[in-house]
Amino acid sequence: MKKGRMFYKTFIPILLLGVGLAVSFGIYTYIQTVRSVIDSVAEEKQNSITQIKNNLEQKIRTIEYAFNTYSTTSSFREAVDRPITERDFQAYREVNSQLNYIATMGLEGAEYTLISLNRDWRISNGTLSHIDAEEKERLYGQYIENREKGLFWIRTESGIRFVNTLPAFSRQKEAIALSDISLATLNRTLRTEDGARVFILNKQGDLMYDTGSGPHAPALDETRRTGLARAAGDGEAGGMLDWEAEGQSQGRLIYSRSAYNNWTYFTVLDQGEIAGALKGTRLGLIAMELALILLIAVVAYWIAGHFTKPIRQITRSLPAQSSLPVKNEIDWILSSINRLLSEKQSLESLMEAEKPQLETQFVLNLFRSRIAAGELKHQLHRLGYDGGESRRYVTMLVQLDNVGKRDTPDRDVLLLAVNKIAEEIVPARERMLPVILNDSTQATLLMFDEADDPEIRRKMLKYAKEIVRAVKEYLKLSVSVGISRAYPQLLKSREACEMSKQALHQRLNLGKESIIFYEDITGLVSGPVLLHYPAELESKLFDAIRLGDEQRVAAALYPLLAEFMKKSRNSMNLEVMLIRLVNNLIQLEQLLGIEVLMTADNHELYHRLLSIRNPEEVERVLVEQVIFPMVRSMEKKTNEQFRCLSQKIADIVREEYDRELSLEMIGERLHYNPNYLSSIFKKEFGVTFSDYLMGYRLDMAKKWLTETDQTVKEIAERLQYHNPQNFIRSFRKKEQVTPGVYRKLRQNM
Repeated sequence: MKKGRMFYKTFIPILLLGVGLAVSFGIYTYIQTVRSVIDSVAEEKQNSITQIKNNLEQKIRTIEYAFNTYSTTSSFREAVDRPITERDFQAYREVNSQLNYIATMGLEGAEYTLISLNRDWRISNGTLSHIDAEEKERLYGQYIENREKGLFWIRTESGIRFVNTLPAFSRQKEAIALSDISLATLNRTLRTEDGARVFILNKQGDLMYDTGSGPHAPALDETRRTGLARAAGDGEAGGMLDWEAEGQSQGRLIYSRSAYNNWTYFTVLDQGEIAGALKGTRLGLIAMELALILLIAVVAYWIAGHFTKPIRQITRSLPAQSSLPVKNEIDWILSSINRLLSEKQSLESLMEAEKPQLETQFVLNLFRSRIAAGELKHQLHRLGYDGGESRRYVTMLVQLDNVGKRDTPDRDVLLLAVNKIAEEIVPARERMLPVILNDSTQATLLMFDEADDPEIRRKMLKYAKEIVRAVKEYLKLSVSVGISRAYPQLLKSREACEMSKQALHQRLNLGKESIIFYEDITGLVSGPVLLHYPAELESKLFDAIRLGDEQRVAAALYPLLAEFMKKSRNSMNLEVMLIRLVNNLIQLEQLLGIEVLMTADNHELYHRLLSIRNPEEVERVLVEQVIFPMVRSMEKKTNEQFRCLSQKIADIVREEYDRELSLEMIGERLHYNPNYLSSIFKKEFGVTFSDYLMGYRLDMAKKWLTETDQTVKEIAERLQYHNPQNFIRSFRKKEQVTPGVYRKLRQNM
C-alpha cells in the first residue's frame, strides 16, 4: 500500500532523532572510555615517574647529607689542611675510606672525588693526584666563583656531576666534592618497566638526562625544553602536559617536579599504547551502534504507521474529485477551517500585547521630557486616558534598600516583582502603568480627581505603606519610597521625578523602609553642608590597620561609621565624609606599601559609595571591599618581614656560633632595635634568642665531645664560655650529665 506524505514526515524525523541519539550515545561512551583509559595509563605513568624521581632524589640527598656531615668533622678539616703525598698512606687511607663509605650510601657505580683547595691534592676513585695552579684556578672559576649556592648539578658527557663545595655551612670554601653519576647508573636507576622514554630538565630548561628518542618522543630543542620547564614549574608538583612536536600529532607528557632541586622528570604517554587498549572497545561499540540503529528503524516504522493510520482512513473516505493537499493531509483537512479564526485571533492578540509596551514607553518619555505638548492629548486618548483638567498627578519612586551581593539579573527580577506589587496595590483608575525607571528604581505615576492636598497625602501614605509591607512579606526585602509634590500638568513629570529622587536621598539619615515626602525634606535639601569629621576615631582605625588586627579594626570601624551617620545633617555631609575617608585610606596604603585601593578602576569605588542610599550597604562595601582586604594584606606583609628577619638571625647563629655574639650586635648589623628583634624571633621560633644560641652551641659541644679529642676547657673557650664551670653547668642542665660523663657514655656505645 502506498504511504502518504504524513507517514514519511513522521517516520523520517523519528528515525533521524533515534539515529542521532544512538550515535551521540556511542560517541559519548567512546569519549568517556578513551578518557578513562587515558586517565588510567596516565595515573600509572605518574606513579612510575614519581617513584623514579623519589628513588634518584633519595640517593642524591644521601650523598649531599654524607658530604655535608663529613665537612663538619674535625677529620675533614685535618685532611684538607694536610699536604697528602704518596708517603702519607694513613691520611690517604682515611680520606679514601670516607669516600668509600659515602659510595656505599649513594648510587652504585658512581665515582666520588674530593679535592683539597688548601693543599692542592685530589683523591678520585682510589687514586691520589696533585693539581697545579692552572687547574686550581679553573676549579675556582667553574665551581666556586659566581656561584650563589655551594650545591649544584651539571650535565657531563658521561652523565651528571653533583658538585658540593665544602664546608657546606661556610662561605670560605676549602674543598670540592664531586659525585659523577654515569649514564649506565642513571639508566639502571631511571629504567621503567615498559621501557618508556624518561628525560629530566632542570629549572632553566637544560636537559640533564634523556634515555633516548622514540617514535612518539618530542624533539628537545632549547625552545621546547624551556617551554616544558616553564609549563611544569607554573603547574602542580605533578601532572600532564599537552605536547605538539614539529611534524608530529599532538601528544602528552607526564611529569613530576622535585621540590628538592627543581628538576622536572618527564615520560611520554604513548598514543600507540592507548590505541591498542581501545581496539576491542571500538569494535564492540560499532557492532552495538549498528544493532541499535536497526532496532530504531523498525520502531520508527511501526510508530509512523500506527499514528498515520487514522489519516489514511480519512483520505480514503474523501470524494474522488477531491485532490490531495500540496503540503500534507493534515494541512488539507484543517487549513480551511482554521484560517479565518487564526488570522482574527492573531490580530487581536497583537493589539492587546502591544498596549502595555506602548504605555510603558509613554510613561518613560514623560519622565524624560520627550513628549511635546501638542501630541500629549492624542497619546493619552490612544491609551484610554481622558486627561481631565481638574486632575492632579504625583510621582512615587520605590528603591530597593539593600540587594547585597546579588547579580544584576537577580536585581532585575526583584524590581519586576516590586513593579508588579505596585501595580496590584494601586487601583488602575488612580495610576498609569508602573514602570522600571533604572536598575534600582521603580516608578508609578498616580492620578487624583478633585482631591485636596491632605487627601492626596493620606492616600499616598496608605499606598506606600502597603507596598513596603507587601515587599517585605513576599520578597523578604526592604524598600524605601520617595513621593513628589502634587502637580497639575503631566509635562512636569520629569521635575516631579527629581523631587522623589531628592526625597530618597534622605534615606541615609532616616534608615531603611522610609517613606519620604519631598515637602518634608525641602528645608534639609537647601540647608548648608556642615562637616564634623571624627578624626580621632579614624586615627584609631588606621592604627588597627597598621597592626593587621581584624578584631581591633572591627572595634574601631563601627563607632566611626556610627559617628558618620550621627553627624550627617543631610546626605551631602555623609558623601563628603565618605570621600575623605577613602582618600585617607589610599594615602595610608601609600605609606604602608600595600596595594588594595591603588588600582586603575578605584574611581568606581567612589561612584558606588555615593550611589548607595542604605547605611547597611555602605558599611558592607567598606568592610568587605576596602578595610578588611587592607588588614589582610598588611598582616601578610608583616608576617613575611618577621619570618625573613628571624631566619637571618638564625643563619647568623649557625655561621658564627663560635664567636662573640649578642642580639645587640645583630641589631646593629641589621639596623633594627634589639628589643624588636627579640620579640619577633621569639614569635617565630618559640624560644628567646639567648636560649636558641645556647642550645645550638651545646649541640655543637655534644658533636665535638663525640667526634674529637678536644678537652672540655678547649670546647668551652671555643664556644665563648670564658669560665669552663659555666659551660659545665649549662651542659648538665640540658643533658642531665657533665660533658666528661657524656663523652664516656658516647664512647662506650
